[in-house]
This record gives sequence, C-alpha cells and structure tokens, in this order.
Amino acid sequence: MRQVVDTDTAREFMRETLDKVAAEELAAICAEVEEKSRWFKEQLSPESIPRLSAANYYSILRRIFSTRRKANKILEQYPIQSLRQWTGELLYGSDPLPHRFRTFVDRLEGLDSNIRFDFASELLHFTDPDRYWLWTRWMWDPKVKTGALPLVTYSSFDLEGETVGDVYMRVGEAVAFVHQVGEAAGFQSIRKSIFGTDVYLSCVYVIYVYTVLRMRMTQEFNKVVPQLPEFSRRLLGVYKVPAENQTQGENKIQ
Repeated sequence: MRQVVDTDTAREFMRETLDKVAAEELAAICAEVEEKSRWFKEQLSPESIPRLSAANYYSILRRIFSTRRKANKILEQYPIQSLRQWTGELLYGSDPLPHRFRTFVDRLEGLDSNIRFDFASELLHFTDPDRYWLWTRWMWDPKVKTGALPLVTYSSFDLEGETVGDVYMRVGEAVAFVHQVGEAAGFQSIRKSIFGTDVYLSCVYVIYVYTVLRMRMTQEFNKVVPQLPEFSRRLLGVYKVPAENQTQGENKIQ
C-alpha cells in the first residue's frame, strides 16, 4: 500500500479530539450515524423509491446537512416524480458509478455545486455504505481546496478529477486509505465500521475550524461556535433529528 495517509498528523487530530470529548461520546455519535443509515436503507430501497411522497423526500433532505435548510426549495424546484427517478438511477442504475454520480449532479443545475455532490454522496453512502463512501464539502471542497481529507493525507495525493464523477472516485480512494490505515495505525479507534471513519473525519474538520477561528476571530465569536459533539453531529446530519411535519413537503408542490 503506497503511503497516502500522514499517520503522525492523523494521530494528532485524534489526540486533540479526545482532549475535547470522551471516547464514549464519539461512539454514541457513530451509533446515531449507523441509525441514520438504517433509516436511509428503508426509505431508499428499490421497492420504496417509487412510492416516495414529497413528504418522504422532505424527511430525507432534512437529514442531509447541506440540504436541511433547503428542503422546501428543492421540492419546489424539482418535481417529486423527477427526484424519485433520478434517485433510483443514481442508486441502482446500470451505468458506471462516475457517470451516475455526474448525471445526478448535472440534473440539479440551479443548486450550488457543493450542495449537489453532498446530496448525491449522502444518498449513496447512507443507503449502501459497504459500496459507497461519503463526499461532503467538509471532507474535500474542490473550490477552495480545503477539508478533512487533505489535512490527513499527503499533498502528493491528488483529489482532483476531470469530472465530478472522477472526483467522487478519488475521494473514495482517499477515504479507503484513511479507513484502512486508521485501523492499522490506531488513530481511528471510534468504531471499526466505515461510520467510525466518517465520525473521525468530521472531528478532524471541527478541530481545523477551531484552529482557524482562534487565529482569525474574536473571542466572543468563538464562544458561539458549537462544541465538538454538536458540531460533528451537525456535519453528519444526526443533530436533533426532527419529527417531521409530514404534510409540509407535500404542501409545497401542490
């Protein structure tokens, strides 16, 4: 295995994380992420997708960090029939994964590009975590070249790609390296599942944000930034999962 992960830096991020939050709390976050995945699998099975109502899809959007506050806008902009079709083709289509990913993202023209790839990757990852991985802007933002992944991998590892589908594949390679090396080197001790790696990478990003804020912002502003457990849960879409108003999404498209 070629050297991709900066294990010394990765261990330091874990050490800083454990200075701020107990290991038991990290395990609890991981359990909540696992529960999110179980819910996605039920909602987005091949049999369930054709029956999704706007209210069902609203609930899905509300559990994705980047679409949470834009759920109604998305349902207003794209017919539920189209969202069902596009989601089914993304998750279960026969085309190669990079093509399916790019097609889904391209169909959501009008939304910010970061929101589109966040959306696609969460649908894939939480529906089938054994085959697909997470790519969110806090893991790798190609616009500003920041995120958790470049913080724990060497700069020689290229996260770029010609298309958004290619970038998704590169991110997946990086996540796989972090997951495998994290277990072997012991810096990812939250949970052996890929969700433990998701939680770890969210903590890496939170520690990075704290560091940047300490350097750039006032002490008063720093006080309003969420503590690490809340911040991590927000990034992973498991913070205060609401009991949705099941008519809200449907009302928006009628």
